[in-house]
Amino acid sequence: MKLLTLIIFLLSAVAITSCSTSNPYADLDAFMAEVRAKPGGIIKPIPTLKAYQPFNYSASGLRSPFVRPVQVQEVALLQAGAEVVPDFNRQKEYLEDFSLDSLRMVGSIEMSEIQWALIRDSEGGVYRVKEGNYLGRNHGQIVELTENY
Repeated sequence: MKLLTLIIFLLSAVAITSCSTSNPYADLDAFMAEVRAKPGGIIKPIPTLKAYQPFNYSASGLRSPFVRPVQVQEVALLQAGAEVVPDFNRQKEYLEDFSLDSLRMVGSIEMSEIQWALIRDSEGGVYRVKEGNYLGRNHGQIVELTENY
């Protein structure tokens, strides 16, 4: 039994070595030799970089397309009140330190028959204002107050 397994082992070893004597990569070696025999190509030089030229955005002073246009009536009211001069002697209120863009009306309440608006500033604080109070950096005074505006 041992002799039989030894003979089978030797025969299989001979069969494996006889099969592996030929180069299994002969076709690959032939292809590589053919490619190496061809003349080399010419590599194009790297293109030169163009100097950066800055772009001047000329529409920065125009009205934003995302902001509602000013009504003609509002412009007429602004022009009519052009001779009004702010009172520089009065004490400034807290909300006059913020621009109007950073202030939002978040609600309204009525106490003792006085309508109050709740205004949120850019820092997250909510303040109560009524007609006659000032807000914004350009001496803006509240002249009318409703539930919605």
